[in-house]
Amino acid sequence: MQTRRHLLQTTACGFGSLALNALASQSSPISHLPSPIFPHHQPRAKRVIFLFMAGGVSHIDSFDYKPKLIQNDGVAFTFDDARTVAKTGKRASMRVMKPLWEFKQRGQSGLWASDLFPHMAAMADDLCLVKGMHTEGVAHGPATLFLHTGTTNFIRPSMGAWINYGLGTENENLPGFVSISPSLSNGGPRNYGTAFLPSRYQGTPLGRAGQPAKEAAIKNLQNPSLSASAKARQFDLLRDLHSEQLQRVQVTTQHQEVEAVIQSYELAWRLQSNAPHTLDIDTESPATKKLYGIDEQPTDNFGRQCLMARRLAESGVRFIQVNYTDNSNNPAWDQHSNMPKHKDHALAVDKPIAGLLQDLKQRGLLEDTLVWWGGEFGRTPYAQGNGTGRDHNPGGFCQWLAGAGVKPGFSFGETDDFGHHAIADKVHMHDMHATILHLLGLDHEKLTYPHAGRNFRLTDVHGHVVKDLLA
Repeated sequence: MQTRRHLLQTTACGFGSLALNALASQSSPISHLPSPIFPHHQPRAKRVIFLFMAGGVSHIDSFDYKPKLIQNDGVAFTFDDARTVAKTGKRASMRVMKPLWEFKQRGQSGLWASDLFPHMAAMADDLCLVKGMHTEGVAHGPATLFLHTGTTNFIRPSMGAWINYGLGTENENLPGFVSISPSLSNGGPRNYGTAFLPSRYQGTPLGRAGQPAKEAAIKNLQNPSLSASAKARQFDLLRDLHSEQLQRVQVTTQHQEVEAVIQSYELAWRLQSNAPHTLDIDTESPATKKLYGIDEQPTDNFGRQCLMARRLAESGVRFIQVNYTDNSNNPAWDQHSNMPKHKDHALAVDKPIAGLLQDLKQRGLLEDTLVWWGGEFGRTPYAQGNGTGRDHNPGGFCQWLAGAGVKPGFSFGETDDFGHHAIADKVHMHDMHATILHLLGLDHEKLTYPHAGRNFRLTDVHGHVVKDLLA
């Protein structure tokens, strides 16, 4: 006859035994976090900060200099545009619109950048521009999902969840994946979700889009009505109940769900002592706050998000996403009829992003932190409807990387003379995903998870590492 102790020792590779031993010892809670997968090769980066510019920043108004746009401003051309064809069934003649901000060569590298982002432009010698980007999806929802999960419509794990699954957290007292002020639209929680990966790897949201960054926190982290000893007794009771529940389920999806609940409660227990300090930017010096534009308008909100990202990176969080977006179906950078509005958004994010790069650099964190900036697609070189805005453009756009393992002051890839389609050294979003995983020491073809009869991966059956970007 199988004893209770033997059952616990053999269930889930001894997981139940660990819980029993913890209960028997009456000690403080212990971690049941799974051991991370070791990197497939020597990593260049330990963590990623992703600065997501939702809605599609205009690359031809920011980092992709096209003299022919200026020369042909106001001239009508027929553009081969998939979105226009899908809407009207035919190609259309569109009026070319020059960039609204002046371009200059910046720094010792001579990278071209416009006056739309003067603070970022001043950091040109630290940027690795990827100007031949192209992706899937012409609408915000599909393209945003593709950026985050590698698919436009299927339920798949987010990139942060894959990284958390592959490497785990550097600090067991904090989540491995955090999304700051995520939107509820255009993918919503799927952009930081796990799909079929175990739920322990999903992102922890801090605040939400549209909510002030001052309020971005982990909810219900503290219960001021209970003493420390009462909280410990309460947690011991919960752990006891969870252990009993674990004994009653088989090694199935239900068993994994119970394990995930236990792990989430234990992480929450540790967060009570660690998260408040990590997220408290009031401990930063006035000079640091000024660097990020905190307590100034219009930079205060995004500056707080960027400073929280630095503190999370410094504390060992593996993947931090900083969202500049809102909860509408037409997010921040989506200027179909009012391109000058780009300037308002640039004023809100430019100084904080440059401040983040400077802060990481002076602390020595940029050496092993990869910063990734960009939106789900770019904008068209013509005026939409011959008006004053630009339409979506997934066929050619720009993103940039900075920090661990990439070439600084470097430009790679080209769009055509009008910035409409990527034509040289093209980088698909699958390639970007593969390259970021590579920099973290993960082989995108080996980072897989069995589901529904086959192994899945972030890049599906596509993608290659863009070695020309690597330092």
